[in-house]
Amino acid sequence: MKKLKITQIRSIIDRPERQKRTIKALGLGRPNYVVIHNDTPQIRGMIRKVSHLVKVEEIVEE
Repeated sequence: MKKLKITQIRSIIDRPERQKRTIKALGLGRPNYVVIHNDTPQIRGMIRKVSHLVKVEEIVEE
């Protein structure tokens, strides 16, 4: 299964509450935090909602 490396690149200060909750649900919290999640439709949907706050890289497992 593919994995996604998600890095928070912007702060959640002055962002709507829904975006703050989405960032927390992804396991992020501060700029430069990195988490790795499986590539699922649910995670992709969360990333889409906060795409302006995060950077996403696909990790290919060998």
